[in-house]
Amino acid sequence: MGSGIAAMAAGHGLPVLLVDLDQYVLTQTRSRIDQHLRHAQLLSALPADRAPAAVRTTTSIHDTEGAIAVIEAITEQVDLKRLALTEVSQVIAPGTPLVSNTSGIPIDELAEGLPRSADLAGIHFMNPAYLINTVEVIQGPRTAPEIMAAVMRLLEELDRRVIVVQDAPGFVTSRLLHPMLNDAARIVSAGIASVEATDLLMQDCLGHPTGPLRTADLIGLDNLADSLTALYERTGEERFRPCELLLDKVEKGQLGRKSGQGFYKYGGDFS
Repeated sequence: MGSGIAAMAAGHGLPVLLVDLDQYVLTQTRSRIDQHLRHAQLLSALPADRAPAAVRTTTSIHDTEGAIAVIEAITEQVDLKRLALTEVSQVIAPGTPLVSNTSGIPIDELAEGLPRSADLAGIHFMNPAYLINTVEVIQGPRTAPEIMAAVMRLLEELDRRVIVVQDAPGFVTSRLLHPMLNDAARIVSAGIASVEATDLLMQDCLGHPTGPLRTADLIGLDNLADSLTALYERTGEERFRPCELLLDKVEKGQLGRKSGQGFYKYGGDFS
């Protein structure tokens, strides 16, 4: 998600600083951002009157000083997210929007213990972020009105359509989508239908644009499993428990497009 969000912002003329602990990951991500920008330009998804801005990379969170906004897009684990948010909030100026791209962890849960919890809001970008214009924005109980106003200005500059929802596990999109993807994997696991047949039925009969299992591959099966686990732990609803086929693929490293194999096999620019 980080590479897609960075490509979207840079493609709209906003300079980007990409932070990761691993220099190798940053090198790979730079290449992926270039691919995303070419893809977005081919599909006319970027403004014609703005040249793409620079993307810099760093392994030091201290380089975020002076940022106009910070978007966290790390793995869906509350302790790691809270640690990253805490560290960056100690570097950036008070009143700078601090945003989590979590797909399911309540914003108020992430805000717990933050030095400036009022500065935290949620923006759930859909994948690929540089192509999907509508975003789900989450206003936590502690999110300050001025932070929400700054988030709205940022998204307006990024030409995003904003839908604001209240804070809850999974918000709206993940709460509806992720159990459907989980059920599709269960259908395949039970031998009721093949991967291809399941997707084709959802596409041709129910109007799903890509099919649930191709969508799961795009999200990343590890990300999907983490999100489902987060939802299951917070709601106790059985439909959110990741199915065995999904967990088995994650264990084998079959993570979807980013690994070259998930429910489908991929090549070219999808690795």
